[in-house]
Amino acid sequence: MDGGEGAVGRMLRLFHLFLTEQSEPERFYRELATDSVAQLARYTELPGRLVLDIGGGPGHFTAALRARGARCLLVEPDDAELRAGGARPAGAVRGDGMRLPVGADAVDVCFASNVLEHVRDPARMLAEMIRVTRPGGVIYLAFTNWYSPWGGHELAPWHYLGASFAERRYTRRKHSAPKNKPGTGLFPVHVGPTLRGIRARGDVVVLDAVPRYYPRWTRFVLAVPGLREVVTWNLLLVLRPVPAQSSSGPVTVTSGSSAS
Repeated sequence: MDGGEGAVGRMLRLFHLFLTEQSEPERFYRELATDSVAQLARYTELPGRLVLDIGGGPGHFTAALRARGARCLLVEPDDAELRAGGARPAGAVRGDGMRLPVGADAVDVCFASNVLEHVRDPARMLAEMIRVTRPGGVIYLAFTNWYSPWGGHELAPWHYLGASFAERRYTRRKHSAPKNKPGTGLFPVHVGPTLRGIRARGDVVVLDAVPRYYPRWTRFVLAVPGLREVVTWNLLLVLRPVPAQSSSGPVTVTSGSSAS
């Protein structure tokens, strides 16, 4: 993940890369995908493994996974996103992250990068990811937490003054609605409630929890309520499904305005 450039060098490179998201989206997503798949490879072998890429758009993550030797199925709900790179990627199907068109225990790895904050029921998507991943497999789940500087996506940093204010400001300045409209395509997801909800489950264990773009030693911030909601920026969870010992019941992943 950090390679020869070192952990701090990687962090600086990624944050410089974020400056190109709007001007060079193809480059941005291609390089982010390469970095994310290298990160995933720390936790599992990829050659020959069957990977489910959830919400992968036109297939940047799928391409990076296949370059590592994985077999990959891409599930994306938006046909326009699937075709954003031209033709629909091979092995891609339309599907909803909250109702994955895949059988139980069907894949070795389930991968979702910055998708959780775009679904209305994050707990349901998490449950689906666990359902389709075989026990002993790996789930890579990363999301942008709402109170991070980029939590509002194109509305940031004005989302700190409220989603409605940020949306009105964006519409007034851009003369169009935001792509990630709060309450429709963007929902607040928080670090603390997500961690507590996952740890309360009986069918999955947490292999790792770390700020996705930072050096690993910064994981201490996840233990500090309040601070973690702002500085984490993007939370990476690496999970392993296990045979459930008991029913854990519904898990609440989002928490409205709570930041603890």
